[in-house]
Amino acid sequence: MCRDCGCGLPGNSGHHTNHHGMDTPHEYGPDHLVHHREPVASSATINLQRSLLEKNDRLAERNRGFFQAKGLLVLNVLSSPGSGKTTLIRETARALKDKARVGVIVGDLATENDALRLREAEIPVVQITTGTVCHLEAEMIARAAAGLDLDALDILIIENVGNLVCPSDYDLGETLRVVLLSTTEGEDKPLKYPPLFHSADVAILTKTDLAGPAGFDRDQALANLRRISHHARVFELSARTGEGMASWLDYLMAERERVHPSPTQHRH
Repeated sequence: MCRDCGCGLPGNSGHHTNHHGMDTPHEYGPDHLVHHREPVASSATINLQRSLLEKNDRLAERNRGFFQAKGLLVLNVLSSPGSGKTTLIRETARALKDKARVGVIVGDLATENDALRLREAEIPVVQITTGTVCHLEAEMIARAAAGLDLDALDILIIENVGNLVCPSDYDLGETLRVVLLSTTEGEDKPLKYPPLFHSADVAILTKTDLAGPAGFDRDQALANLRRISHHARVFELSARTGEGMASWLDYLMAERERVHPSPTQHRH
C-alpha cells in the first residue's frame, strides 16, 4: 500500500508478472477511477502502512544481497510518464550490446507496450502489470527476476511505473536510483517532487534535442537539480539522436566494473 494515495489496499491490488508476452486483464473498480481518496485518519491505517514499508525494506535488502552475489549492476529508473524511460533503456541496451549483457524488468499499470518496445533491442524482458498499484515493490521484483537468467546478465534495469510520487518510498534492492527529467515537462519538476529527486543517485536530463522547441530553460533546470539532487551525478542527453549518450554509457560501464571487477582487476 502506498502512504500517499492508498493504492494496493487489501483487495485492491492485481499485479501480475508476465514472462511470455501475454497480457492478463484486471478488474478496475471505483477505487481505480478515483485514485486519490481522502485519507483515513486512524492508527490502524498508519500501522499498516508502516508494516508494509518495513516488509518492503526487508525484502529489498534480500534482493540487494542476491543481486550483489550475482555481480549485477541494478538500476531503478524512475520518472513521470512520457519522459523517455523506455527509449533511453532500449538505446542503452543497443549501445552496450557488445560490452555488457542487459536485461529489463518493466512495470506498468496495464498493457505490455513498453516491454514490446524494449524487446526490439533483442534483450530479455519481463513485464510486471501492477493493476491499481502505482509503483513497483521489492516483492514484485523478486518474482520477476525469477523469470530471467541472471547469470547471463551484467546489468539489470528496472523501469518503474511512471510516477513522481509513490515510487520514492520503495527500495527495490537496486544499486543505483536513476531519475529522469525531460525537457518537455518543464524545469520545476525537482522542486514540485523533491522526495523522488532527492533520492536519486543519478539525474538525467532527457530529450535535449527538444529543448529549443519546448522553450526549456536549461540553466534553471540544472539549478533546480543541484538544489534538490545535489549529491546525484547529472547527465544531459538525447537517446533519440545519441547526443550525450557516450558519457552515460561510460559511466554505466565504470559502475559495472565497480560492482563486479574483471579478473584482471582482481590480480592487481
